[in-house]
Amino acid sequence: MATTADGYHVPVLLKESIDALNIIPGGTYVDVTFGGGGHSRELLRRLGAEGRLFSFDQDADAEQNICRGNGEDGALQGDGRFTFVRSNFRYLSNWMRYYGVDKIDGLLADLGVSSHHFDDAERGFSLRFDAPLDMRMNKRATTTAADVLNKYGEKALADIFFLYGELKQSRRIAAAVVKAREQKALATTQDLIDLATPLMAREREKKDLARLFQALRIEVNHEMEALKEMLVAATGLIRPGGRLVVITYHSLEDRIVKNIMKAGNAEGRVEKDFYGRVSSPFTAIGKVVTPDDREIADNPRSRSAKLRVAEKQSDNAE
Repeated sequence: MATTADGYHVPVLLKESIDALNIIPGGTYVDVTFGGGGHSRELLRRLGAEGRLFSFDQDADAEQNICRGNGEDGALQGDGRFTFVRSNFRYLSNWMRYYGVDKIDGLLADLGVSSHHFDDAERGFSLRFDAPLDMRMNKRATTTAADVLNKYGEKALADIFFLYGELKQSRRIAAAVVKAREQKALATTQDLIDLATPLMAREREKKDLARLFQALRIEVNHEMEALKEMLVAATGLIRPGGRLVVITYHSLEDRIVKNIMKAGNAEGRVEKDFYGRVSSPFTAIGKVVTPDDREIADNPRSRSAKLRVAEKQSDNAE
């Protein structure tokens, strides 16, 4: 997995995503997934003196990347055009109102989990380490993966494993969790791996374990709810002609993004006007972009990435 010197991932589809924003030098933009800062730095390079960039990240570790680097790839601290917002992007609308921003010219979201999270053993995101069942993107949050496993009811756990992990054996895993915790609370990633592995087909074991971890991570961080709230807020904030650019990594988030761009709502509920035309605040721009073989070879994290782009229609079209 390709990473930068600070342990964060190399930006996926960097040129393609920034090109897709169709940047106006004096415009106002938002990067809702700052991470290592790669996309934000490239975006700032294309902004003029009057441009503005707001970058969000709820992880305190990401904030340290503002001060890292030198030269063109250097520290963002002191750049008057740049504002870092340490918050979950679900609060996009509130923060833009706080900063007096009514409209923006574009928004970029790279929804993937950073290499930093997988490589930090203590965070509990990875199958590679025996670590506490944490999985919080925001260390200030109170609910951990251990809390979910040890406190949720069997049906709730089965729903999470099925909806967020798309695991066919979700009910069996949920039942095993409830039975195991009656004897001893699940505390580490290895506890979960030892419990779930016997319930998985050997040829799919690694993939299904990854899906199980994904399901827990999504629940701990309320990722689907946050994504929906952010996209709805973006729909109202982006000015006509502005761009919504999103990189997704799994089918759950991609479906929500596709629905927002196509129908203007997360459910994909199509509404038509008097003349039978689909009424949506966005128009899709181009086809879905995926990494080429060279990028995948250099950065395996990009393998499942999909870049979707949409342009905001006139307010009368909403």
